[in-house]
Amino acid sequence: MSQQYITKLKTATREKLRKFNSLRDRGVQPGEFWDVVVVTAADWSQREAYELQITQKVDRKELPHGIHYKVFSDPPGSKIGNGGSTLYALQQLNDIYGKTLSRLRVILIHAGGLSQRLPSASALGKIFTAVPLGDPLYQMLELKLAMYVEFPSQMKPGVLVTCADDIELYSIAEDESVCFDKPGFTALAHPSSLSIGTTHGVFVLDSHEKSTYSEMENTSCLCFLHKPSVDKMRDNGAVCKRQSGCFSLPDAEFVYTDSTYYIDFDTTKSLLNLLRELGPLDCEIDAYGDFLQALGSEATIDYTNNTANVTKEESSLVQIRQKIFHLLKGTPLNVILLNNSKFYHIGTTSEYLFHLTEDVALQRELGLLSSAFSAHMNENSDDSPGCCVMYSVLDSSCTVGAGSVVEYSRLGTGVSVGRGSIVSGCRVSAALSVPDGVFMHSLCVNHKHQARFVTVVFGINDDLKRSVEAPAYMEELKLFGFSLAECLSHWGLKNEVLRFSGDASSCSLWKACLFPVCSDPQSSFSVSLEMLQAVLSGSTFTLPKDTELMSMQECLQCKNLEEMLKFRKGLYEDITRRKSDN
Repeated sequence: MSQQYITKLKTATREKLRKFNSLRDRGVQPGEFWDVVVVTAADWSQREAYELQITQKVDRKELPHGIHYKVFSDPPGSKIGNGGSTLYALQQLNDIYGKTLSRLRVILIHAGGLSQRLPSASALGKIFTAVPLGDPLYQMLELKLAMYVEFPSQMKPGVLVTCADDIELYSIAEDESVCFDKPGFTALAHPSSLSIGTTHGVFVLDSHEKSTYSEMENTSCLCFLHKPSVDKMRDNGAVCKRQSGCFSLPDAEFVYTDSTYYIDFDTTKSLLNLLRELGPLDCEIDAYGDFLQALGSEATIDYTNNTANVTKEESSLVQIRQKIFHLLKGTPLNVILLNNSKFYHIGTTSEYLFHLTEDVALQRELGLLSSAFSAHMNENSDDSPGCCVMYSVLDSSCTVGAGSVVEYSRLGTGVSVGRGSIVSGCRVSAALSVPDGVFMHSLCVNHKHQARFVTVVFGINDDLKRSVEAPAYMEELKLFGFSLAECLSHWGLKNEVLRFSGDASSCSLWKACLFPVCSDPQSSFSVSLEMLQAVLSGSTFTLPKDTELMSMQECLQCKNLEEMLKFRKGLYEDITRRKSDN
């Protein structure tokens, strides 16, 4: 990307942050911001967590006042995907607002899900993941609202659909604006390499509409491809050739990939009719693949039978897709090409570490800090470059290695954190050392009618979702790079003692009951750290007799929300007091 366009992207991004910051702690005027901000949740317990946090954020003046914040949970039963969540959210909006909905501009942020690839966000939600920016500190919710701060004033009534774990940055010419004023769907599109296209949605554009290669172009889409192969992109004419005026990519060829889209009010009524026709959902619908593939003048019904990208195939899925196709067929798919834009995904531990500690481009664009809303000696110095400390209290003798993130934690005297690790929500006693490349996260749980603490520990690159059919195959599950059976031997436990929570036909690290239940957070952290160190050093650590063990899955099922938020409130008050003392 040429220096001119890098500078434009940074300037445009900083201006959006400035504009949002000016709205953060005041009431907004009609038309100045969203009328309704909707966050989706997987179930009632996640909804409760989200509502509590949003209320606290409004009270702390972190979000604009005078607008409606709503959290809608999926109905109990089968998983319904973000497409199902979209339909149910529209139904709930319709129930609450009735005819008034035809005048409202709504942003709908999909934030349900377990966040198994970034478990520090599992208990309290990935939309509340901290971002080292702003005072008060930003979370992903504020960052999403800031990056879209210019949309509501250029949008006809309808709904903007987006996800909780990505960021889109863009710049446009001063005399232009991103307008959502056309009937049907209007999607944002970003120039991307062909390899990125294979994991995203790709737009096939009308080649007759001459491209000007300005920073922004409005065009129409012939059809939408969901996670296509490179051959399929070429066969469908989705591949564009880079011209001399093109901004973002070094590659000679590129495709336009998806991120966020808008549905006008009349089309939302069609989707409401669809939900009435479908009745209760019993399978996962994709808000991108299943809705957008039905759109455009060259869309065909073929995709409805392709279940290659589906996590769990239900017999009703093909039928439901066909109903969606027939209902939406002929609906326009308008595309806004953001030629000077970037799409960042922050949904995994490795992405989180990279973007917050190593990604120089994103740090420059957003103005990310290495220390944000924290109290420790190194507040204004740069003696530990390449690490990130947020919303934490560290003793002045602590050290944090390059490539590591410490968030929502309290670290005692002489604590050291190695390189490339995440320490989240932890209270760490004096002189402890966290090794390189590990993930440690403390949760408060309700256990036998009392508040207890569990610290889960994994390797940064461990696959928590990978499952085997029975405990007999646990050799295939790797923790810190060692087989689960080998880890158990270091803890003096026999294989048959290990319990997996939930459905017995799928055993994964997520469901492995490995983590001790303790009476206080400090000993919880210390015991889990000793277990980790025994494995890494090849020594033996014996758990105290009658220690109960829980899985990450169980911790979430009995999480003690109030206690976890109380700990964060204590940090907030402590950091605020120390800052005012200084």
